[in-house]
Amino acid sequence: MRGRGLVAALAACALLLPQAAGARDAKLALDTARIDRTLKSFVASGRAVGASVLVWKDGHEAHFDAEGEADREAGRAFARDTQVQAFSMTKPVTGVALMQLWEQGKFGLDDPLSRYLPQFAGVKVFDGTNPDSSIRLRAPRRAITIRDIMRHTAGLTYGDGGDPGAYGDAGKAVTAIWNKLEPLSPDHTLAQYADILPQVPLLWDPGTHWHYSTGADLQARLVEVLSGQPFDEYVAQHIFGPLGMMHSCWKCPAAMLPRLAQIYTPARGGQLEPIARDEWLKHNFMGKPMTEGGAGLVTTVDDYMRFARMLLGQGELEGVRILRPSTVRLMSTDQLDPRITERQWLPSKGSGGFGLDFFVRTSAPRSPEENRGAVGEFFWDGFPSMLFWVDPANDMAVVFATQKEPFDATLHRDIREAVYGPDGTGR
Repeated sequence: MRGRGLVAALAACALLLPQAAGARDAKLALDTARIDRTLKSFVASGRAVGASVLVWKDGHEAHFDAEGEADREAGRAFARDTQVQAFSMTKPVTGVALMQLWEQGKFGLDDPLSRYLPQFAGVKVFDGTNPDSSIRLRAPRRAITIRDIMRHTAGLTYGDGGDPGAYGDAGKAVTAIWNKLEPLSPDHTLAQYADILPQVPLLWDPGTHWHYSTGADLQARLVEVLSGQPFDEYVAQHIFGPLGMMHSCWKCPAAMLPRLAQIYTPARGGQLEPIARDEWLKHNFMGKPMTEGGAGLVTTVDDYMRFARMLLGQGELEGVRILRPSTVRLMSTDQLDPRITERQWLPSKGSGGFGLDFFVRTSAPRSPEENRGAVGEFFWDGFPSMLFWVDPANDMAVVFATQKEPFDATLHRDIREAVYGPDGTGR
């Protein structure tokens, strides 16, 4: 009897196993009409002036749509050739550039940063405020490593962009020093920035907190030091050129200006109004010295999709290899020690951690409110509500472009739901 019962139980399991596997392996079904409705709703409701989305899936372009205007005041539509400011979507490009040099044996991820930028040997950590309002400093418990600057665990700040109010005296004091020294001033070179930054105290000991920071700008300076080339020239030669990204740049030619989208921000009664951009244009189109590793890139959805497709192709696009497959896997693997529980706003991105210049999803969405996505996806976004992600499980990459400040996470949640569906399967 026991034997017959065991056989029956095994037979029942055998019937269940293919269904379970099929559920896991079910292909995402795109509802392109739902994606278009979502994009149209962004514009019709006034949540964005213009936007576009490009989806690459299963080896081909699966969908593109553009709605609204790139420049409402000029009556110019948002289109495929619209130039957009990527802001922090620059960071993954910088990370790829640095990891090319890692593949060449130029450095180790756990090497101290000061081995290549000696000015960081004397960096200090904020240790409190004295009664006379002066600050106390101490040596860090360990050195900043290159891995730290790639995963935002160096203890560095980002000035006012680092949310100083959330960290009491430390945040206020360190931000005040940042604002006085202005390391990322457009009038500085990357070399000058790297000389000034060590004068800004660390908020914490390296390796103890995830805190969004200027680490990608240090990566850009490392590219210069290790390659012997200006950062933007290195990227143009080793990434943009080989990938055919002919419309991506920091110091952009004036011929691109007529295609540049305007950035909008809520003003009167929440209506979106254009942001004055004279200073930005002087920086990017008139050759200010700074070329940031963490921002400043101007691109198009097609150009950035070529970068995303390279990552989806494990470092290769159309026969051109940019990185080894193992390097892409390393960058897209969670690098955060579980003991790093202080993670600023990172959990708002979804259930996951952080690799090398990418958020990495490590588990399925845990609530209906969480961003839709697939385990193993990796991505980053940019302040004017830009977004891209790479989803190897569904053989898919997506670029969503809009130009709205401040960062609007609701647009990202809604475009992801349009792609994945409310339950994450596309249905």
